[in-house]
Amino acid sequence: MEQKEKIQKISKKEINKIFSKYEDNGIISTETEKRFSEIINKQMGGDVIISTINDRLGRFNKLPSVIDGFAYQILKESKNKDIVKKLHSALPDGVINLQDSMELNYQPLQTLLIDKEFQKADKLTQEYLCKIVEQKNKIRKKWLYFTDIQFVPRDDLLVIDLLWRIYSRGKFGFSVQKKIWIVNNKKWDKLWKKIKWIEISSGIMKRYPQGFSWTLDAPEGHLPLFNQLRGTQSLAYLFKNINW
Repeated sequence: MEQKEKIQKISKKEINKIFSKYEDNGIISTETEKRFSEIINKQMGGDVIISTINDRLGRFNKLPSVIDGFAYQILKESKNKDIVKKLHSALPDGVINLQDSMELNYQPLQTLLIDKEFQKADKLTQEYLCKIVEQKNKIRKKWLYFTDIQFVPRDDLLVIDLLWRIYSRGKFGFSVQKKIWIVNNKKWDKLWKKIKWIEISSGIMKRYPQGFSWTLDAPEGHLPLFNQLRGTQSLAYLFKNINW
């Protein structure tokens, strides 16, 4: 019993140190991915990670961060069935507790992103944004114009963006795209190149869906897609509403 408590204490200290490194929601490093895999395979490792996530999201009432989403995914992918069962018991839907006050039910999006079904998640994201606007102005939408962005509540946009960020190691999300855009002096052509939405040789927008990457190997900011073919105003207005 004493040895078991000693192992858990050491693991908890190390895990807390790793979690604290990503409070600023930076991109998860390869080194961190490797270390987490090693910890999960240790005695009590998975249990301590689950406990840490629960403490952070419950007792400390923290907003989930990239490290929480990453830890959840790597635990869910564990070959240890006991750990997976404990994870589902403690956090059955994921690390974000989606509120009923939201405009729509975003749990299907959370589930797709946890499972890294990025192409399906991208399609669903566009459907969500259109449905939100439809509920406001009662006009059916297949895509959004810049005048529609005003109808997307900030809280819903925050949840959609947060889901994308925390389940992509911090690589994807509208806020990630906005940061890249700002770093490149708000030049759209530079943004398209950085996030690989255009063919570098021709400067022409890539064809959907085959031209885009639907895995974590995609460049930072590559997903989710937006109707950039209809101009930049809609995305500019969306970025304007992102202040987190």
